[in-house]
Amino acid sequence: MLSLYFGIVGAAVGSFLCVCIDRLPSGHSITYPPSHCPACGHRLAARDLVPILSYLSLGGRCRYCGDAIPWRTLSVEVTTGLIFALLWRHYGMEIPFILALVYCCFLIVIAFIDLEHQIIPSRVIYPAIVVAMLGALVTPGRSIWNSLGGGLVGFGILFLIAFINPAGMGMGDVRLAAFMGLIAGFPGVLVSLLIGVVAGGLAAALLLLAGLKGRKDSIPFGPFLVLGAMVTLLYGAEILHLYAGL
Repeated sequence: MLSLYFGIVGAAVGSFLCVCIDRLPSGHSITYPPSHCPACGHRLAARDLVPILSYLSLGGRCRYCGDAIPWRTLSVEVTTGLIFALLWRHYGMEIPFILALVYCCFLIVIAFIDLEHQIIPSRVIYPAIVVAMLGALVTPGRSIWNSLGGGLVGFGILFLIAFINPAGMGMGDVRLAAFMGLIAGFPGVLVSLLIGVVAGGLAAALLLLAGLKGRKDSIPFGPFLVLGAMVTLLYGAEILHLYAGL
């Protein structure tokens, strides 16, 4: 029941994250104006803002003008609900659970903005890094030096790649790697990066084979780094334990 509860809470938080994803890339306020249809401008009523259920009941279309609601709305709400439930089952009501919730909210916003706009806004990643540094002070079982070391390793590895090939790696990805290192520590950051690189490589290969992308087309790397960070938050210790056993 608690997993279901946190899943519902996560879906509600996901609704707010959708607003952040909509407005932060363009520099608009996330609090004003109130939620409205981007096509007709009609202010949304409470019945239009029920996470997941409103989208499904409306068939993915605005109640007032019939324009399509972005698929991202449902995706973010479902993803956030699922992540919140999984984090609860993994951590229980402990400090790492609260920290992981906050970190994953930043990660979800970053992933979907990068997926749509191929940018990682400074106004998102810098606050995320500050929050992670503060979180490192109260993370049980890990020294702040371990977290800072993870951040430096993540930053350093991707900065080196960006320095060698500026066209293939943006500084937004480098800053994201620093954030990942702060929340995963060392050697957890290596697990995050490895998962991100492998997932990104597989996705790129599939897109090329399917003819959906060409060799010169760019593919946002941020969502795959985010995937690596989330898997590490949930199962990083188990992955490291399995690797040590091998």
